[in-house]
Amino acid sequence: MLYAKLIIDKSAIANITSILKNFTYKNTFVEAPVMTTVCTNGTGGKVCHCKPDHRWSDTFCQSNPKCCGNATCTLNSADAKCVLSTTVTITGSLKIAQANKYEKCLKGTETTDYKNCRDDLMKQMKTAYSTLRGFDFLNIIGFRLGSLFIDFTMSVASTVNSQTLINISEAISRNLSASLDMETAGVVRLIMPDNMPVSYGDTNKIITCIATEDLGTTPQWSITNINGQYDITNGTVSTVTTLSKTESQIQLNKVTELWKGTYLCLYQQTKKFGNDSTINILHKGSDVLDVALLPEIAVFTVPSFPRCKTKTDVLQVAAQCEINNSTEPYIVSWNGDGLKDYSATSADKTQIYSAQKIIDCGVNNNQTTASCIFKNRKEQNKSASVPFNIIGDRELYCAAQGVWGDTKAGFTSVLKCTNSAGQRTRKCNSNAQWEDEVSGCVNSDLYNVLQNAKISDTGLGALDKNAETIFSNLNNVTQNSGRINTFANVNASVDVLSTMSDKLVRLVKVVDSVTTTKNFLASSSNLLDGSLGNSWNKPDPESNKSLAEKYLQSVENLIAISNISNDSNLTNLHVQTCSEDECTNTVFNATVTVKNSGNGIVKTAGFKYLQDYLPNTTEAFNINSIVVSTTTQRGKENLEITLKFPLLTPRRRHVKLQCVSWNYNQSNWTDEGCVWGGDSKPDECICNHLTSFAILMSRYPIEIPYMTEITYAGLSASVVSLVISLLIELIVWSKVVKTNTLHLRHTAHVNISLCLLVADCCFLASSQPEIISEIWCRIAALLKHFCYLAMFFWMLSLSTMLLHQAVFLFHKVGKKTYLRFSLVLGYVCPFLIVFITFLTNNGGAQDAYFCLETCWLVYSGLLKGTIYTFILPVGIIVFINLFAMIVVIMKLLEHRSREKSHEKEIQAAKTVLRSVILLTPIFGLPWIFGFATFIMDLTAGAVTLAVNYAFVVLNAFQVWSQLLN
Repeated sequence: MLYAKLIIDKSAIANITSILKNFTYKNTFVEAPVMTTVCTNGTGGKVCHCKPDHRWSDTFCQSNPKCCGNATCTLNSADAKCVLSTTVTITGSLKIAQANKYEKCLKGTETTDYKNCRDDLMKQMKTAYSTLRGFDFLNIIGFRLGSLFIDFTMSVASTVNSQTLINISEAISRNLSASLDMETAGVVRLIMPDNMPVSYGDTNKIITCIATEDLGTTPQWSITNINGQYDITNGTVSTVTTLSKTESQIQLNKVTELWKGTYLCLYQQTKKFGNDSTINILHKGSDVLDVALLPEIAVFTVPSFPRCKTKTDVLQVAAQCEINNSTEPYIVSWNGDGLKDYSATSADKTQIYSAQKIIDCGVNNNQTTASCIFKNRKEQNKSASVPFNIIGDRELYCAAQGVWGDTKAGFTSVLKCTNSAGQRTRKCNSNAQWEDEVSGCVNSDLYNVLQNAKISDTGLGALDKNAETIFSNLNNVTQNSGRINTFANVNASVDVLSTMSDKLVRLVKVVDSVTTTKNFLASSSNLLDGSLGNSWNKPDPESNKSLAEKYLQSVENLIAISNISNDSNLTNLHVQTCSEDECTNTVFNATVTVKNSGNGIVKTAGFKYLQDYLPNTTEAFNINSIVVSTTTQRGKENLEITLKFPLLTPRRRHVKLQCVSWNYNQSNWTDEGCVWGGDSKPDECICNHLTSFAILMSRYPIEIPYMTEITYAGLSASVVSLVISLLIELIVWSKVVKTNTLHLRHTAHVNISLCLLVADCCFLASSQPEIISEIWCRIAALLKHFCYLAMFFWMLSLSTMLLHQAVFLFHKVGKKTYLRFSLVLGYVCPFLIVFITFLTNNGGAQDAYFCLETCWLVYSGLLKGTIYTFILPVGIIVFINLFAMIVVIMKLLEHRSREKSHEKEIQAAKTVLRSVILLTPIFGLPWIFGFATFIMDLTAGAVTLAVNYAFVVLNAFQVWSQLLN
């Protein structure tokens, strides 16, 4: 192909063209002379345009973007020329495995060896490729090491048949024992929308890719924009359609700055031959889509709140509009009264447009605003307004504090974040008091991850590949908790999970990438780091859901659609899987068993610390376990799920637990479909559905109805009865105490009454433990322990005296001896028991010796707790008393015929026996019920309530029997 530049008279063009047709000179044959470029003299240089069926060359177009296609261009020189629209430009690289044969090509370019080597290769290549119709030129650009690479460029003026190109390339490759990589420009071309630049926000814009022939493959679309290079796929904005074997197109639903850039339509042909030799040809068509942009505008005034100290003051205030740096040549105008001195300045990444305004403090300026209008090349406008918030000389305001300037009362001061995205705000309330700062600053890397997540399904790249990159970046950002230790950063991180969850669940259905799964699980675990606890609890004003709920739902959905085959035990997130019909997974010691799971994979996730961040939707209960989520691939019907949780706080007696799941529709905990295992299995739940589970624990023990009223009434009556009983003893003492036996009996009755009176008074004093101090509760428990024990030990003294008299009829014991024995048994023994128990339980410590909720001894389980230092002695005493009664009754029946000299003593013994017979069940039976109340839990139901009522009634009114006795 020959090119000639002729400077001739315009009227001679037709004659010259006619003469050159079928012109032959030596070895040169002119088949069809064609005029390609026409230039005329113009202002600033040569004004040139391409003739029909011609265009500016790709090389010229890349260096002069305004001269792409067949546009008219003004040039400083007329050296540039147009080429046929069918011209194909080829660049390639031959890789020769046996480099020794051509090693001279690597010598200096001025050496003879280099020139000879290059000429030899040129001859072989030209011989092969010159057979292409319209062959223009071939040039070897250079040589590279790595075997031996020969870089070359070639131009063919007419359409190139791809199979012919492959055949010729295979021949030269076989001849040189080489592999070949080649790119063509011209075989594939793009048809861009008309009337560029395209208006911002335009819809249904179509870019078409046309190949000159069927290349036997489907094209790959890509775009290079300001953010990088992306494959173009079907998405919410772009739709890729194959119209025929030679034509494909992209339809853009909405054109924004993301779709401004260079588009590439790529067909790839590959052929293998010989031993690992290949020919790889990329047929590329590219063009630029120009979009008339519109900016995002941030507006503010400097200062933010100008302050008038007096009505005579005159202030100068600047209204400013800030946009990101842009290639769009905006025309900026202002609206507003009194604006002047317009200016524009450039910062590192932004452009700031300013207008000045003079404020007269004697005039009401509260309604004054300034508006900036940005107009793009398509006459589209975007504006933003900012008010001038003037602080009058008598208006309240918050004085400047640190970086915060004077701020009008009832308004919020706003500052841009430094080295991060977002804003910092601080409100000056109506009382002119500064409120706490609210930081919306988001780590720049995290902000970029969030923005990429938002556009991940637009068609800029495949969603699954974008997800892999996004979760990898999120994991990198969240690994260092110190970088994200604010609500704004945690909120942005959860937004990434939520955004990707919504898109993947809706569009992808299944996430197969191991890398994606690994990174999203790692990111989810990072966000639950304990150091981030204070960054979770601030409510998000833009969402009805709490941050923790958004996190839980997002991670649960992502786990459900992810192909997880191996267990993942991260620091704050455990995930286990199982595929059996009855699956059991364990996460953070919480066990989940799913029956009838079929053949689907059961996935169980345990979330550390998440229970602290989820809202407590009931005032009566607190969360008392980790949160566990379970999903399965099969249907959710006819499932039986058994969960065993390690309780975070041990369950106290009579405290009800509730098995709950999170209701995403109502954003609360619900016990629907779940049953608690009861006091026998307090850590177990049985549910019939799948979701996220936890155990709630009641804040307060179960209250028995009217228990307090019955106790107060009974104890009050008992105290009165005890006082009456003691007064009666005092009055009739000298008349009824006739024998040693009767003396001991009445002495015991007095001491029993005194002990019971003191104990009942302590019981009344500590009946409301929540309103007394810990020390008084400890003292009450100590006195009740001692007095109730002493009461039973005095009963024991009665029964032992009676037993002694019945067995040893002729062995008399003096009154003083009996009295000493009774005092030791009645007071010293219980004192030793109480004293030793008190010392061995951390000096009477709370929850070791006594329980603060009851001001009584501790019950920790079977034969566990200080309550047994009361129950066991009482039980032994009741047993001894029963034994003594049986022996004495038998002895009395045996000695019925004894002489009358013993009649008085026998009558006294019968009186004492009657006391023992009455007192033992009266004082023992209530405490049998009392022991039952410690064994039985109120959560067990009606039987436990009946036992508690029986204990309270019998214990409260037992003194009436003492009085009657």
